[in-house]
Amino acid sequence: MIIALDVGGTSMKGAILDDGMERSVSLRRPTPHGEAAVEAVLATIDELARRAGPAARAVGLAVPGIVDDESGIAVWSENIGWRDVPFGALVRRRTGLPVAVGHDVRAGGMAEIHLGAARGARNSLILPIGTGIAAAMVIDGHLCVGGGYAGEIGHMPVCADEPCVCGGTGCLEAVASAAAIARRYAGRTGREAHAGAVATLARNGDPDASAVWTETVGHLATALTVAVALLAPEVIVIGGGLSKAGDLLLAPLRDEVGRRLTFHRRPQITTARFGDEAGCVGAGLWARDLLKRS
Repeated sequence: MIIALDVGGTSMKGAILDDGMERSVSLRRPTPHGEAAVEAVLATIDELARRAGPAARAVGLAVPGIVDDESGIAVWSENIGWRDVPFGALVRRRTGLPVAVGHDVRAGGMAEIHLGAARGARNSLILPIGTGIAAAMVIDGHLCVGGGYAGEIGHMPVCADEPCVCGGTGCLEAVASAAAIARRYAGRTGREAHAGAVATLARNGDPDASAVWTETVGHLATALTVAVALLAPEVIVIGGGLSKAGDLLLAPLRDEVGRRLTFHRRPQITTARFGDEAGCVGAGLWARDLLKRS
């Protein structure tokens, strides 16, 4: 059995998986910020290890931000607020098991590349949209890591003036993440609503929600048009919590990206097979690969 945990900016998704990635246990826990987040991650892995018992053979851990996969260190996450956390060493010490640590979006990319919506494509972009935004990029069959820095599309400027938590201004994440949608709707109306509720309001014709949604699609289209020009993906997979909006997001996004492209290879734009569980599945695949190599 494999222990897998995907740490997101809002929630942690954990599972106990068999070799075929079928789960016998699933759990979700909120993700605190700052120092409390580190202990929450370790406590959640402890809980999964207790439930797996002696059948547990390896741990896969996916975390956000800049991640050094080889050393197992979470270098920096502006959304959670940690720096230089040696998760690989900490989890090995707690569980006595081999541990694979990597970026949460690259974990989700692994799941979609090997088992999901990007399977069979040699060039693909997997873009989860949740509390933050980043991308997993497959170029000519190779997952691009860039020393832990590749795929930070959420910090691409998209001609907006919103300040970003990274210290920049006008980043995609500052205007098109789920958190940004909720913040911009509240700023426009004075009413609190999470991104899913804003999507429902937009679907039902609410003018303020529709305006926020249209702006969000435009910013995403700007970033994806640049990605298409640079990477020529055959498929773009939209994941994370925002993918639950379905065609409310995908239909106008396809139209807007298509309108902006000229000679470029036109990608298929689709939703992730695993939704917001992709990172957990990908972490499990990492742990399984670790066992196969040992």
